[in-house]
Amino acid sequence: MAVINRIAEFYEEMKTWRRHIHSKPEVGFECFQTADFIKEMLVEFGVDEIHEGWAKTGIVAIINGKGEGGNIALRADMDALPMDEKTNLEYASTHAGAMHACGHDGHTTMLLGAAKYLAETRNFSGRVILVFQPAEEAGGGAGVMVEEGLIENFNIEHAFALHNLPDLEIGKFETTVGPLLASVDDFEITIHGRGGHAAHPDHTVDPILVSVNIVQALQSIISRNVDPLESGVLSITKMNIGTANNVISNNGEIVGTIRAFQPAVRKMMISRLKEIVENVAIGFGATSEVRFLDGYPSTINHPESVEFAANIARKVVGNNNVNENATPTMGAEDFAFILQKCKGAYLYIGNGESEKLHNEGFDFNDEISPIGASYFVGLVEASQPLKS
Repeated sequence: MAVINRIAEFYEEMKTWRRHIHSKPEVGFECFQTADFIKEMLVEFGVDEIHEGWAKTGIVAIINGKGEGGNIALRADMDALPMDEKTNLEYASTHAGAMHACGHDGHTTMLLGAAKYLAETRNFSGRVILVFQPAEEAGGGAGVMVEEGLIENFNIEHAFALHNLPDLEIGKFETTVGPLLASVDDFEITIHGRGGHAAHPDHTVDPILVSVNIVQALQSIISRNVDPLESGVLSITKMNIGTANNVISNNGEIVGTIRAFQPAVRKMMISRLKEIVENVAIGFGATSEVRFLDGYPSTINHPESVEFAANIARKVVGNNNVNENATPTMGAEDFAFILQKCKGAYLYIGNGESEKLHNEGFDFNDEISPIGASYFVGLVEASQPLKS
């Protein structure tokens, strides 16, 4: 199959779309201009239905095939990161404090390229559901869309998504069966002690002493509670205690994150953290509060979906350019919410040599847009072929 000739023909259009989106990044759920641009393109392509307002600014579009069949979803995230761009590109961000430093502008472009081709040819049965999602970086936009009924309303049976990967060669794909990315749960711990004069610590319940012992004890979760053959990460990333060198404060704050591949490990780590914090605090005469922020589940690929997707990728880039045994990483991805509700797979597509993701100098490689768009089209035409 290789890159589809027709898609290669509108490569320059795709580059223009991508750079337009790149120059006007929007963060979180506030992707209003991005959504307007996507809608404008979809109307121009002649898609059959456009449903707006999913997760505030998300768009779900439908392209009907030439006959009855199933429903396959293709998803692209479209939000940027809250950071300043330092690329000096002519199409660099014009929005202060926002930058497409993760390539979501490219993901959206690849899906738009597939949409343009599929709307022209309709060489498939059933329906394609195009999901343009806000708030992947923070807020779990995919989870919000699922809660709003995305899977049930459009009867989605299979779902697929791509993410660019720096330093993976252009023309290569990677994925794996099972967990590919970890769950993530951020936590905030507040220690309530009793403040006083630093000259009289015996009159206080020192939240620094309590916090130090909690941090040390929390590290035992990985070393003593997680099966050595499983994976887990618990990182303390911030402590905020104290105001002056002669004052013992009343309260202290500890902030961190928990990550795991297996749901059972995630559940255990959360439970043990709560137990340790409460009981260590009590042991020092303090009290505590633990708050977990809304997290993402682990991104778990379905075996049959990985096999199918990898075979499609091979048709685009060749047999030797698809790795089905990629090493899972402790990053997180909210496409996981969709994979909890239907079969599907998440793949990486090589971005070539570039700055790392979330770097102020990163830029998506336009050369890979036709590859990703051709892959998306291949998924549709192979999973829902026209019936003779």
